[in-house]
Amino acid sequence: MSNNAQHIAIIRLSAMGDVAMTVPVVLALSKQYPDLKITIVSRPFFKSIFENIPNVNFFSVHTHHQHKGFVGIIKLYSDLKALGVNQIADFHNVLRSQVVRQLFALFGKKVAATDKGRADKKALTSLTNKDFRPLKTMIQRHLDTLKKLGYSVNLDMPYLLEKGPIPEKASSLLGKKNEKWIGIAPFAHYKGKTYPIDLMEKVIAALSENKHYTVLLFGGEPDFVRLEHLANGLDNVFNFSKKISFIDELHLISNLDVMLSMDSGNAHLAALFGVKTVTLWGATHPYAGFAPYNQPEENCLVADRAQYPLLPTSVYGNVKVDGYEDAMRTISPEKIVDRILSQLN
Repeated sequence: MSNNAQHIAIIRLSAMGDVAMTVPVVLALSKQYPDLKITIVSRPFFKSIFENIPNVNFFSVHTHHQHKGFVGIIKLYSDLKALGVNQIADFHNVLRSQVVRQLFALFGKKVAATDKGRADKKALTSLTNKDFRPLKTMIQRHLDTLKKLGYSVNLDMPYLLEKGPIPEKASSLLGKKNEKWIGIAPFAHYKGKTYPIDLMEKVIAALSENKHYTVLLFGGEPDFVRLEHLANGLDNVFNFSKKISFIDELHLISNLDVMLSMDSGNAHLAALFGVKTVTLWGATHPYAGFAPYNQPEENCLVADRAQYPLLPTSVYGNVKVDGYEDAMRTISPEKIVDRILSQLN
């Protein structure tokens, strides 16, 4: 690489949904600036998401090993410098990435960081004097960061990942795809973002009554037993937790006809492939800027604010408010099923 060649490192180390929301931005950047070298700096688990994006490399950060602590942060800076990185787009903007960013700036390199809008989000989720209005999306915030570095990236068209092949393990369970595939990711990290299990059972039961539909359940290893319970006794409902690798899960999700998810990572993964995605919102709200990419607003089904006016109570779903435990019960199973069917038809 010549001394004048530009090599940007985009840092985003967070949760799966946060990392997934960078993908449309990275896709657009790589296509609109084909001579720019791009390195994604993130956790190794997420490498599969970026594998097929042209002009994009992936650098794995090992925060529990060689990149642990302050010494590890210095090593991360040295590793990126050795790759020829000369620009930093800090999409994460936490202490670790801030130190790396400032080290690059100290040596005259161009750097910029995403403004997460913390004050606006605090006002949106406040339990007093709430400022209830849609905030700038995280995707737009990342576009603003790139603009600070001189890259005017636009999303004037959907920037989507290509559909992958149906994994062999999935084919052996499901057979040839000649029906509608409905993905459901029924769990989230926090209870305030998770639809009540008894109501989700009704959603799955209603969908499974149509034998032209196949329901695929997604979740992490800790969700396996609960997903097995949801699939039990229904011959067109399949649990894929612990049964396929992450890359195979991505490929399988890309072949869905519709995905139903909480405000969680699986919603964002499905949206990256242009899959019609229906999301359920309890303690959180799409106004915070985390709605799935390129999905219509009506696909975000929110808890009733007439009954629960303090919603949203949190950006991430981790704040408990007395009396709000049943907020998601105001989203009826019938409404969810109707929204899914509208996407299938």
